[in-house]
Amino acid sequence: MSALEIHLDDQDLDRTLRGDVAAGLTATPKSLPPKWFYDARGSELFEDITRLPEYYPTRTERAILTEHAAEIARISEAKTLVELGSGSSEKTVLLLDALLAHGTLGSFVPLDVSASALGEAVDRLAVRYPGLSVRGVVGDLTRHLAHIPDGDSRMVAFLGGTIGNLVPAERAEFLSRLRAVLQPGEWLLLGTDLVKDPAVVVPAYDDAAGVTAEFNRNVLRVVNHRLGANFEVDAFAHVALWDADHEWIEMRLRATSAQRVYVRDLDLTVDFAAGEELRTEISAKFRREGLAAELAAARFALRHFWTDPAGLFAVSLVQAT
Repeated sequence: MSALEIHLDDQDLDRTLRGDVAAGLTATPKSLPPKWFYDARGSELFEDITRLPEYYPTRTERAILTEHAAEIARISEAKTLVELGSGSSEKTVLLLDALLAHGTLGSFVPLDVSASALGEAVDRLAVRYPGLSVRGVVGDLTRHLAHIPDGDSRMVAFLGGTIGNLVPAERAEFLSRLRAVLQPGEWLLLGTDLVKDPAVVVPAYDDAAGVTAEFNRNVLRVVNHRLGANFEVDAFAHVALWDADHEWIEMRLRATSAQRVYVRDLDLTVDFAAGEELRTEISAKFRREGLAAELAAARFALRHFWTDPAGLFAVSLVQAT
């Protein structure tokens, strides 16, 4: 059985995009949120990134899940699996198989902003798991957590290190909102990239083939297409920097010459000086102690912390207290 519940339509997305672009391009320094990388082309480029030799997070997280999925199922005994930002739900199959083999799982609830990608995933999973209730929720993980279906013995999976795209204040708000919809004893399965040598981190966001550079510039193509802007996309250079103080990667776009950009649908003119940078993403890296403290502040307890042998990435099983 499958269904799609829509809390975010195209008009809502357009309003959000307009607000984000207006706020970001008039701020100092300028910025755009990373969620606007992901039109169809952006999603394809990100899938390409996950297969690059430099990009360790996806394959490392998958290896951890492969090793520990049965243990996660045994400990959590989840009856409902919720996945935030599920996309194609590929890695989730490891969890679904383990939970079904354990005999507790009855339903799967993927939440994502893309109705098309989510609809395809829901249909595919309904065919693969005919006895499983699959109910997709089209929504924003920062705004629509309250629409996660009620139930008992739920486990929310937030994988891929995506939580690192939020600055600390945003992470605290997100975790508090998530905790508010969970009952004590329910679970969060969280993927986090770990602090490591910048010589390993930086190439993951600045690959030799230039795929990440194209992905980064895609946010300008989205603004051009959706809001009638006239960004000269190739006149912005991809920049990936390690910020040692914050222990995060910053992705930026640097204007290679002075430019004036007009965003037609906002009637907004924006000037870029030569060399001026536009921040498009942060990707925070974590240490176990800091992660545990952030979780505790939101009334979560870190119960299990699994890493790969090289200590590149972690998957944590966290319980609402």
